[in-house]
Amino acid sequence: MEYEIEGHRVWWTSTGDGPPVVFCHGTPWSSGLWEPIASALSGEHTVFLWDMPGYGRSSMEDGADVTLATQGGILAVLLERWGLECPDVVAHDYGGATALRAHLLHGARYRSLALVDVVALAPWGSEFFRLVHDNASVFESLPPPLHEALVTAYIRGASARGLSTDAERMLVEPWLGDRGQPAFYRQIAQADQRFTDEIEPRYPEIDLPVHIVWGTEDTWIPVDRAHRLAELIPGAGLDLVPGASHLIQLDAPERLTAILARWLS
Repeated sequence: MEYEIEGHRVWWTSTGDGPPVVFCHGTPWSSGLWEPIASALSGEHTVFLWDMPGYGRSSMEDGADVTLATQGGILAVLLERWGLECPDVVAHDYGGATALRAHLLHGARYRSLALVDVVALAPWGSEFFRLVHDNASVFESLPPPLHEALVTAYIRGASARGLSTDAERMLVEPWLGDRGQPAFYRQIAQADQRFTDEIEPRYPEIDLPVHIVWGTEDTWIPVDRAHRLAELIPGAGLDLVPGASHLIQLDAPERLTAILARWLS
């Protein structure tokens, strides 16, 4: 299903029965990364998945604003469209900043918030990320085979245990072709730490149950951020997952599903 929101076509789906749980993905992923875990939880919850504008099955128009400022506002609108007054929210990577901005700046209300290896604290962005950010137009012009090789190598670096062929295809394919290649570099070019700097001082204001989950081997967002975030958010719980890197959904799916099921119950 799709909604038209602020000039963006936003793809979403829901399934299951029970209290609502909204899953937010990060970059350069899509809701497909959450699908197996959401499916496992759908027996006791109504799960909502969506692709941020510029990602997955949502719109990828040239010149589109896909900044974190836009994503936070769209999440707040989505919750209204779905009629969800106070859902549980589970967020990964950029989805963490998106969910935090929706709550702190747009008044979105949550029953609880699970933050999984999230972008939330400065500094963030790898050397590769900064290189592309400063030279996006050059990277957009790469021959497609070189672009595919670059994206594949980049994504492989987010897993500690290695990716299956199917998982790698699911993560890489949205970024290929005339639509996907420029979209991949567009979202990096529009990344800006100021969107987390704007809300970071307000984390001590958060007054809802928060649980933080982090892979101990995360090289994209090191585990020290988990401890810092837990200290900033009053009452936040913390689970560390040994052997998992940034793609914790693929490195430790059973462990992550168990943690989230326990939290949501």
